[in-house]
Amino acid sequence: MTANASPSDGSPADRSPDAAARPWVIKIGGSLSDWHRLGTWLDLIDRPGHLHPLVIVPGGGPFADAVRDAQDNWRFDDRLAHRMALLAMEQFGLMLHGICPGLQTAATRERLRSLIRARMPAVWLPSAMALDQPEIAESWDVTSDSLAAWLAVELDAAALVLVKSGPCPCAATDAAALARDGLVDAAFPHWRARFAGESWCIHRDNHILMEEALAGRATPGCPLLRSPEAELLPGVRA
Repeated sequence: MTANASPSDGSPADRSPDAAARPWVIKIGGSLSDWHRLGTWLDLIDRPGHLHPLVIVPGGGPFADAVRDAQDNWRFDDRLAHRMALLAMEQFGLMLHGICPGLQTAATRERLRSLIRARMPAVWLPSAMALDQPEIAESWDVTSDSLAAWLAVELDAAALVLVKSGPCPCAATDAAALARDGLVDAAFPHWRARFAGESWCIHRDNHILMEEALAGRATPGCPLLRSPEAELLPGVRA
């Protein structure tokens, strides 16, 4: 994995040419799947002229809920459920592409890097890259939150933004505290600690703030701070 440059948490985005070439990773929560303004977010991301290239990580939404229900019913193991959940993220990702065809799907590093160089917005389909990665635990401790942070490390991203339907903190917050409150998955503090870029949580209603942030005029929401004690957490394989 590539080491990131290390700006201060919550600071304005670096405007240097090198920094502007590094993407922002934006996780669109699956809870937005039936929200009437989902298209507003997708149209915003698809709009040209943003300061950074953009990569969407889709949540699992109703497709991941179906996996959980099936596992509860049939009691298959977490390893299989993890693989199915990755496919659930891909289903939501394909749905995002279907709603906004300007968002290009990408399943490999090569495809992602090509889209980033072309400054074309991408929707990550995670199975090809994330499946069988030894550092990614195959359990429900790792959901799209952690996978978004993992991808941000892989891509040497400038920033990671989690778009949520639930309440976001009103001030800079330790990632471990969010995990304890159930706002992110249990493994997220570990991956946030590994990611050296900036990270924020933003509520889905704040798309106007996000528009300002993508132009470099604001920061998008509440900073998510690293938790030094979270370098290794239960359920995360080193």
